[in-house]
Amino acid sequence: MKKHIVLSGLVLGLLSSANAAEDLKGMFSEGKISGQIRMFYVDREYQGGSGADTHRDSTVLGGHVKFETAKLNGFSAAAAFYTTNRLGLNQHRAEDPSLLGTGLESYSILGEGYIGYSFADFGFQTDAKLGYQRYDSPMMGSDDARMLPNTFRAYKLVSKDVANTTIQVAHVDRIAYGTFSNIYSGGILGATSGYPALSNAGTGTYHNLGIATVGKKTAGVTNVMLTYKVEKFHAQVSNDYAWDLYNTLYADAGISWNCLLNNNIHPFLQAQIIKQNSVGDKYMKNLANSNNGEIDSFYWGIKFGAKYAGLTAYVAYSQTGENSDTDKTNNPYKNAIVTQFGGMPAYTQGMVTRHQFLAGTKATKVAASYSFNNLGVNLSAAVYYASFDMDKNSGYGVPRTAYEPGFDIKYYPAAVENLQLRLRGNFPRKFKEATAGQDTGWSEYRFIVNYNF
Repeated sequence: MKKHIVLSGLVLGLLSSANAAEDLKGMFSEGKISGQIRMFYVDREYQGGSGADTHRDSTVLGGHVKFETAKLNGFSAAAAFYTTNRLGLNQHRAEDPSLLGTGLESYSILGEGYIGYSFADFGFQTDAKLGYQRYDSPMMGSDDARMLPNTFRAYKLVSKDVANTTIQVAHVDRIAYGTFSNIYSGGILGATSGYPALSNAGTGTYHNLGIATVGKKTAGVTNVMLTYKVEKFHAQVSNDYAWDLYNTLYADAGISWNCLLNNNIHPFLQAQIIKQNSVGDKYMKNLANSNNGEIDSFYWGIKFGAKYAGLTAYVAYSQTGENSDTDKTNNPYKNAIVTQFGGMPAYTQGMVTRHQFLAGTKATKVAASYSFNNLGVNLSAAVYYASFDMDKNSGYGVPRTAYEPGFDIKYYPAAVENLQLRLRGNFPRKFKEATAGQDTGWSEYRFIVNYNF
């Protein structure tokens, strides 16, 4: 970390020698400060299984503050510090780990520290960002679901020079998992839910992507992504080459139209596919009993819905290929979609149940949301029900149908600008079932206060 901070200083030093001092002074004096103060409370009470009679909660306070300079000859720089701090207000026997660092500790981290460059002076709508940053693509992402997000060391170039089209070329080589990783890290469920298969990757500490996920150093992930969007159609193709791990091709497309019977109703249809194959030295074999640890998987999903005034409703379905009996024992990853870097693009994911990428899973989700803005209240509410019909060879428990209902309410008080109050709930059942009839579920509530500045 220190050598990269020094490198950033050297770059600014070169800028200083090439430009008048008042220009460099203006670069900083005209910069801007932004950030978010976040208070997060979570309460989870288990129902049955290995978590029987366990009731845990946590309350933390933190967020982030970011300083970004103005541009000087196309160059800019930024740094952001993220922090989460336990308040010690939990009322139950256990403290929830999803809001804190490793070992239930408070921690702070340099989540962003990068150099930016804009090619606008040359007539291009192209920007580069090099260094520590939040990074999001379909199969890699910040996954800001709890207190602190994942952050990355990435080098990316984004161009919007082609009409209606965004092209990204990026390389990512380090990751610091956010607080949600304390829930999901470890085993096949972690590896298919956006987090590492290793259980000791650590939260809030930067690691080489390969070390974090399989315990072997790799060159990282190289991404090429193209997004096309016009009024009633969009399409995206993204390819992640995770060196010596797997190549992941993601594609989605969607259309919308005006209903012939009522122009105020706008149906939409979307589809997505993911194709994944082992590459290079196939280091996933370190986590499987098989000598090759081969991944050769395919996932597809479809979503149909409609919008009317403030109401949006849809139904979605997805499916993965099935493992053989041998795969279940020797290599449960073979027909699973492995996503270890925070990416979670599935139409059918629940708030916490992310079983749709396990091999042989047929998932369905029904959801609806309503915005009350038309009634003069800055409030939105969403409800959903997701189910996951899991095959006997998924590698995660016995064959069963897990399900999860939930809700999400957001309110922006008019009296305080930039303040969001959020209440969320999820109620999974049969989330885990190592032995038939011994299933685990829970009821969880989250109250979140976000103040942006």
